[in-house]
Amino acid sequence: MSTLHQYDYLLAIGTIFAFLDAWNIGANDVANSWATSVGSRSVTYIQAMGLASVMEFAGSLGVGARVADTIRTKVVDTSLFKETPAMLMLGMVCAVTASSLYLTLATRLGLPVSTTHSIMGGVIGMGIAAVGVDGIQWVAPGTGTAKISSGVIQVFLAWIIAPGLAGCFGAIIFLVTKFGVMLRKNPVMKALFLVPVYFAITAMLLTMLLLWKGGNYEVKLKDAEIPGTIVGVGAAWGLLVAIFGCPWLYRKVVRDDWQLGIWHLPLGPLLLRRGDPPEPPADYHGGIKDYYEGHLTKEELDERRAHEAGLRVQTDEGATSGNQDNKINSMDNVSSHDPNEHVPKPHRSMVGPRPDGRWYSGPVLFWYLKWAIFRGVDQDVVNMQKKRNMLSGDLEAIHARAAHYDNRAEYMYSFLQVMTASTASFTHGANDIANAIGPYATIYQIWHSGAVPSKAQVPTWILAFGGVALVIGLWTYGYNIMRNLGNRITLHSPSRGFSMELGSVITIVIATRLKLPISTTQCITGATVGVGLCNGDWRTINWRMVAWIYGGWIITLPTAGLISGILMGIIINAPRWGFQG
Repeated sequence: MSTLHQYDYLLAIGTIFAFLDAWNIGANDVANSWATSVGSRSVTYIQAMGLASVMEFAGSLGVGARVADTIRTKVVDTSLFKETPAMLMLGMVCAVTASSLYLTLATRLGLPVSTTHSIMGGVIGMGIAAVGVDGIQWVAPGTGTAKISSGVIQVFLAWIIAPGLAGCFGAIIFLVTKFGVMLRKNPVMKALFLVPVYFAITAMLLTMLLLWKGGNYEVKLKDAEIPGTIVGVGAAWGLLVAIFGCPWLYRKVVRDDWQLGIWHLPLGPLLLRRGDPPEPPADYHGGIKDYYEGHLTKEELDERRAHEAGLRVQTDEGATSGNQDNKINSMDNVSSHDPNEHVPKPHRSMVGPRPDGRWYSGPVLFWYLKWAIFRGVDQDVVNMQKKRNMLSGDLEAIHARAAHYDNRAEYMYSFLQVMTASTASFTHGANDIANAIGPYATIYQIWHSGAVPSKAQVPTWILAFGGVALVIGLWTYGYNIMRNLGNRITLHSPSRGFSMELGSVITIVIATRLKLPISTTQCITGATVGVGLCNGDWRTINWRMVAWIYGGWIITLPTAGLISGILMGIIINAPRWGFQG
């Protein structure tokens, strides 16, 4: 074992761009997992960032090592580099550089792409440049799912399999919720009875992932014991929610107990013995939020637009009549308040305005510190999603076609959505952290040992390195992606967002078990479209945004592959001059 110190510069470059790649995974991919929760107002943006940071880091550190080896071994034949391990080291540097540069551009444009396909494109490009087309595994040997579980073919199949399956699962879950709860008489009580069931199902899915995928731990259960463990954990979690969560929700939602706090949860059934709550004070603004605030129904939107059209006619008539009094009266009418017009609440900034003083003064330096830490999460993402641009289309008309359900029933699903989003975030950390640390682990091992490793053993510090970079990317730049998802595809509410996220998680877990190719980005997008179609008709979907996202998936692999292949080709074929003294 000999350290290749002559290639210290390659390790340094690889470290920088692996960090940038993981940073972009946090900024681009993680936002996908939480855009539905923020868009539906189940959690605030800062709450989503906090929960995502914990779950992503836990998933990457606990389970991420298991999948880190697949990126290189399922695409390029590493045995071809046995005699020239430094060439593979250089190739992985080119791959992670190309992936990180492409993701940086995509994130800046607000384009949610598959980070899995980005790094895969980088590996394919460097492989073709280094060993030729024959060194790439286009289709895996074998039969059945094994034939499509690796190789380049999985990328093309993922464009269909991931969004298709997630869309079907999301639609089924939402239709059950819609017709079994939301459209029934007394939907609040129906939702209350289903809460423990949904919590149990979500716990089972997370347990499946932990047992089937594995990680930095050894599962010693026998095959016959695994199903029992999965069902047992789910049932136990559902029972806990039924005992402690349901009484709290009953008091909070059904009995309007405004004095109830989250710290009352451990009281469980004892909460049912509380007396009737007193009248809330006049300045009390808590309780159940309006999840449809700022979203008009079709009737309200038609009324408002008819009102606006009438005002425009009056203004035009006043302008052409030449009568100054008519002009003034017409302008007064235009400025009159429309009762259906939503005025967004002012955003409470965490950073605040820059204080007066020189840049090196204490208050100004403290403001710069706050700006550096909180600028990325000090964003009004929900209102940013409402701004019209080329991709948004007529969002008001798209949202108006979706039904509005009981806000109290929606409140029940906001808690479920937090758990499904957390589960999706954990599965993402477990799966996609490999996109950055897989190639980097290969770079480090070759530099450290001087040979091509037969299996990528990922040190814990590399997992932590990737997890930290991912969290930093989420905090500093995730809003760029989140503002293009959520309500910009279809109207979100807790019940819809829960169905989207659970459908996505089910797809990820099943695909993991069957070794089918999937992308977390494509799963959540497919689930969003599937649920959106169940809102009413096809016009409840912003197809411009869907086409923009799908186009991003298609160009990802060839773009990253070209950048990586060109870098690799230029470096290994560059002229070399020797000087004799």
